[in-house]
Amino acid sequence: MTRRPRLETFCPEELVGRPVFLVLPGGGYHRQADHEGAPVARWLNSLGLNAVVLFYAVAPEYPGKALHPAPLNDAQETLRWLRSGESGLAIDVTRIGVLGFSAGGHLAATLSTGAGGATNADRPDLAILAYPVISLVSHCHQGSVDALLGPDAAWELRRALSAELALDAATPPTFLWHTADDGAVPVANSLDYAAALARHDVSFELHIFPQGRHGLGLAVDDGEAGRHPAAEWTNRCEAWLTGQGWLAAH
Repeated sequence: MTRRPRLETFCPEELVGRPVFLVLPGGGYHRQADHEGAPVARWLNSLGLNAVVLFYAVAPEYPGKALHPAPLNDAQETLRWLRSGESGLAIDVTRIGVLGFSAGGHLAATLSTGAGGATNADRPDLAILAYPVISLVSHCHQGSVDALLGPDAAWELRRALSAELALDAATPPTFLWHTADDGAVPVANSLDYAAALARHDVSFELHIFPQGRHGLGLAVDDGEAGRHPAAEWTNRCEAWLTGQGWLAAH
């Protein structure tokens, strides 16, 4: 890589030869949210999956310049590096998934759909999208648009990086979850992506929880209220992963 992003690996010895997930935290393309990185990787480890957290390029690293395509380049190059076997990690290079939250979900979706001119070989084998930014033209999170492309980005570029429009039949099976009252990234993002997956006959599972602020992560701690009802997403995702053949059935 010409720009080598920081990685944090969670590939313990007991998971030699198991699949790996590339974890992409959210943060509006301005930062990476800590609670959507290492804690998520450890949850994947608990399921018997390896994990690599990618600290992809964000806007403050490119002052006065367009951020795109740096984050996508980081994700694509990291995926190729993992798949090539050159990482030195004892993982199953034939089963590489991506898990993205919010703006990291947008990056995961663009990686999955081949938006931006990527080939099918650049795509993961499974995708998990948590309250993702999907569209840059409809129901969009303007902060992510501005950070990634700038406030005056051409409409054609915004369309090209809207994952619901770039999606095709080569998009990997996908698990999505969102909350209906998300005040930052409208739930329409996940609904539109699910509809596009259905149109292209791509296998998917979608869960919409009635309530919950944006950025819940694993949703295990909701202050005085304790475990948030949306924390159920991890159990449903575990069942989905089992159905995909990536986990041993209990």
